[in-house]
Order: sequence, then structure tokens, then C-alpha cells
Amino acid sequence: MDISGARALITGGSEGIGFGIAAALAAKGAKVAIMGRDQNKLVAAVEKLGVKGIQGDVSVEEDAQAAVSQFVAEFGGIDILVNNAGFGYFAPLVDIKREEFEAVFATNVTGAMMMGREVARHFVKQESGALINISSTSGLSGGQTSSAYAGSKFALRGMTECWRAELRPYNVRVMLVNPSEVQTGFFG
Repeated sequence: MDISGARALITGGSEGIGFGIAAALAAKGAKVAIMGRDQNKLVAAVEKLGVKGIQGDVSVEEDAQAAVSQFVAEFGGIDILVNNAGFGYFAPLVDIKREEFEAVFATNVTGAMMMGREVARHFVKQESGALINISSTSGLSGGQTSSAYAGSKFALRGMTECWRAELRPYNVRVMLVNPSEVQTGFFG
């Protein structure tokens, strides 16, 4: 597939899987911006990748809206969203802290929804686009201490199926990728 010139926004692009996706898309000629909440990591990644950086937290509605608006203004539209921002919290059920549990869902589920919603509005108008959600094999099978993380990835899987059905009539492709363990800084 020729993606040269495609305009791609990758959340969680400062490191790990998002960084790798940004590098691969940029190498194929896509116009890429990465979004990240840690300004220092974002600046370092932008310098290494030679892409645009957008500082923001997907779990903050104003940041999600501003990131998409900024991207569209800068690039004249959007063709690809890679919803990659996410993190995990692992604890046995009897020890789960509500604040930590809710923080995982705020980023991994609500943040993905807000980014997807903002970009889908553009995709529907232009009748094209690709919305790619990065999930995990934890979204296919749960495990001990994974209630928060696996639960969020199961939710992302369900939302992806809903969005695929909703956006198909507008020529928008909605995909879910379920990587297994990847050697990143995910666990600290």
C-alpha cells in the first residue's frame, strides 16, 4: 500500500510501539505527528523521528480536541489515526485501588474514544480514513492481576467493533491490533 503523503496522527508516539509506528510511517513518506503527554519525551522523540509533536493527554477532553484541531490545521486534514496511548496497572482484585483503575480506563478507553470521535468527524465528512486502535493480547484473554489493563483492552475491542459498523458506510476502515508483550518501558 502506498502511504506517501498520508497524514497520520499517532497518540502515545513518544516511545515504544507508537514511536515505532511513527518511524515506519515517516519512512514510507507519510506526514506524521505524534502526541504525548510528557513534554521532555515528546521533544526527544520529535528530534529523533523528524516529525511534528503535539503535547497533550488523551484522557483530557480539551487536549484531545485541541490535538486533532491542531493536526488538521497544520496538515490540511487527516487520513490516519493510530490510537496507541495507553498504560497498565496490575494488582490482585482484593488490592485494586479505584483511582488507579479509573486512570487506566481514562487513558485506554475514554481517551481512545475521544480521539476516535474527534477524528471520525473529519473522516465522515471526507468519506475516507483509517482508524487503528492498538490493543493487546490482554484484550483477548485476561490474566491474574490484570483486571484494569485487560478490562480496558476488552472495552477497546468492543468499541472498535462498534466503530467499524458505524463508519463502514463512510469508507472509513477501523482496525484493532493486538500485540503481545513488547520490550518497551511500559512496566516502568
